[in-house]
Amino acid sequence: MVTRIKTSQRIVNSSLELFNQLGERSVTTNHIAAHMEISPGNLYYHFPNKQAIISVLFSEYETLVLSFLRPLEGRAFNVDDKRFYLQKLLDAMWRYRFLYRDTEHFLHSDNELAARYRQFSRQCLAQAQMIYAGFVDAGILRMTPLQIESLTLNAWIILTSWVSFLCTTRESGDQLSERAIKRGVYQLLVLESGFVTEEAREAVDFLINEYYVPLEDALHDH
Repeated sequence: MVTRIKTSQRIVNSSLELFNQLGERSVTTNHIAAHMEISPGNLYYHFPNKQAIISVLFSEYETLVLSFLRPLEGRAFNVDDKRFYLQKLLDAMWRYRFLYRDTEHFLHSDNELAARYRQFSRQCLAQAQMIYAGFVDAGILRMTPLQIESLTLNAWIILTSWVSFLCTTRESGDQLSERAIKRGVYQLLVLESGFVTEEAREAVDFLINEYYVPLEDALHDH
């Protein structure tokens, strides 16, 4: 039996596709309705405006990130856990890349969403600090509590600004590739590299090579 997707979810899915492809500012509710081949009135029955759709998409993104960005329980960390976190981050950044492209714009236009984003940011930073502490306890990284705090903040700045950097630097602007975003994760690994212990160096270097994308590939289309 084929399960039919509710119209409201179809609107959300189509909006995500268009926002990612064209940029949220370039897409109107009329564009979304036309793309779905439904009337604008049908769309407004489910969502009063575009901001309401963005709010749902942010909720999806927030739920996704907080579902994996948490420390392990019951066992010590290993380098494969680092690979798990990085792949999950890359998947989230790629799936919801429009949220990273113009964050300040859509937060300025919705005070409630801005408050939710601030809370989300604080949760992510707190969880990431605990994850880094877990890697320190496992002997994979060597850092003081202050270094953990600073590295977490620097990692957040890189990951949340990388898509915006690409959009302003790439020749093709909005047309991003997953490989271009993957380079942002590599930048994070390089940032952490100086704190890797000798015992974990070989395994972490292998991981760094996995995520390497030449800068030329990230900034230009081939």
